[in-house]
Amino acid sequence: MTSAPPKIVLITGASSGIGAATARRLAADGHHVVLGARRVDRLASLVDELRAAGGAADHQELDVTSRDSVRSFVEGAHERHGRIDVLVNNAGVMALSTLDALRTDEWDRMIDVNLRGTLHGIAAALPLMRAQGRGHIVNVASTSGYRVDPTAAVYCATKYAVRALTEGLRQESRDVRVTLVSPGYTHSELTEQGGDPQVQAAARAAAEELGMPAAAVADAIAYAVSQPDTVDVNEIIMRSTAQG
Repeated sequence: MTSAPPKIVLITGASSGIGAATARRLAADGHHVVLGARRVDRLASLVDELRAAGGAADHQELDVTSRDSVRSFVEGAHERHGRIDVLVNNAGVMALSTLDALRTDEWDRMIDVNLRGTLHGIAAALPLMRAQGRGHIVNVASTSGYRVDPTAAVYCATKYAVRALTEGLRQESRDVRVTLVSPGYTHSELTEQGGDPQVQAAARAAAEELGMPAAAVADAIAYAVSQPDTVDVNEIIMRSTAQG
């Protein structure tokens, strides 16, 4: 259990991967987690699991590409709990392909989820946090926000953008803490939707061989969240030792 007071923590993309691992870790630390994702059945199962283990959790259906859905998620949690202490903008998609494949619908989807989804979260949470005089926004990016690889140009572009807007928000903030967490290969479902089938299969194989458990990223998020209000962990970049 954490020695700090329990916090109300909102997590997007919480139905699997890093989001679910973060929910488990923060609930085990004594925080109340509010889980959002499109797959409500998975959220309900995870909430049951957390409560059975003695944790505090609830959930709400969430589509981060919809500004109204994100506002409802954030404001609903605020109404239920009286405050929101932390927002973890974790939802993301990665559909890999070369640019000349012209998979433009998938480009749009990555922009909408990875970048606009993060912006929607900031837009919904920031006024509430400013009004209460404190808060913490954690944006999950990627090591792909620091380098560009063939087949990943659009994905990398969205993560570079998340990195830029996170730094801008940090510079503009004093009462709201801002953290960027950028993992490398991680065991998750990120490579299981869309993209060129051969490229996605290669990415899955690399993640299986070189990736770290999602729980490791959750531990990093928990570290940033656990710091006192006067300490802002700005940026965490992490890779498995196997990735190099």
